[in-house]
Parts: sequence; C-alpha cells; structure tokens
Amino acid sequence: MPATPATPAQEFPSDLLAGQEELHQVRSELQTLLKRLPWSVEPLDGFSDNHGWRKVERPASPGWTPDEQAEVEKLRDRERELAVFVSCHRFWDQVSPPDTVDTRMRLKHVHKTPPEPPATTTSEEH
Repeated sequence: MPATPATPAQEFPSDLLAGQEELHQVRSELQTLLKRLPWSVEPLDGFSDNHGWRKVERPASPGWTPDEQAEVEKLRDRERELAVFVSCHRFWDQVSPPDTVDTRMRLKHVHKTPPEPPATTTSEEH
C-alpha cells in the first residue's frame, strides 16, 4: 500500500483550520479548569477505600460554585460544537475513505510547526 502524501496546511480550508485550532484551545482551557476544580461537583465528605484492588482516597470536596459549573458547561458546549463542525466539515467529502484517518491526524497536528533548522553562518560573519 503506497504512503499517503502529506496534506500541507494550505490544502485544508481556512475555516476548518480555525475550527481545529479553537478546538485545541477550548480543550486545553477545559482540562486546565477541571484540574483546578474540586473532584466533586456537589459538596461531599472525603473517603478512603482500601477494599478494592487499589486504594482510593479523596479529600472532602466543597463542590463547585454556580460560576464554575457554568464555565465548565460553556466550555463543554463549545467543545461539542467545534468537534461536530470539524468532523462534519464539507472538506471530508473530498477525502477518500482509506485516507480519512491519516488526513484527520494531519489536521490535528498541523498547528505544530516543525523545528527550525540551525542557522548557518558564513565566513563573513566570523
């Protein structure tokens, strides 16, 4: 099976690239927020359970404030909208089914710029 040629960023529609980039940003914001918030949405007592195959401990949780709940809901809604936009974009109609996964992976990583080659010096610069 021949290798699929790389799809340069300029071959993706600009709105698809923008949607994918915003999806990355929203997911990053959501992940950061969830790491900062208490483990439980509702206030709950802490617990310790060592009867399972591994010990589980959680401190008491004050729960999330209404503002925190609203922020998580807003980010999750936007994440869902963007995921649908990107995955159902008209661009995918022109990609052959065997190439869809590879092309999708290239889109997901297109924002990562390759490392710059080391600067070359000329004899005049020395």
